[in-house]
Amino acid sequence: MPEKLFNVFVTTNCKKTRIKVISQDSIEARIKAVPRKGKANKELIEVLADHFDVKKSDINIVKGLRSRNKLILINEDK
Repeated sequence: MPEKLFNVFVTTNCKKTRIKVISQDSIEARIKAVPRKGKANKELIEVLADHFDVKKSDINIVKGLRSRNKLILINEDK
């Protein structure tokens, strides 16, 4: 079961949503959603699922639910 851990730095309330891979284990995410009631985390998971071509359920926020710096676990088993 190939799993990958990524450090993700999230900027919320942006004009455009985009993902920028910084290194093998580091990602910068710019999200349109505001950080209220989990909306930004939900959008982040949707964008990462689309980027890595996995189901949303294969992405977990391990650390940083209420922080800009997050540790994300992605299960890439197909």
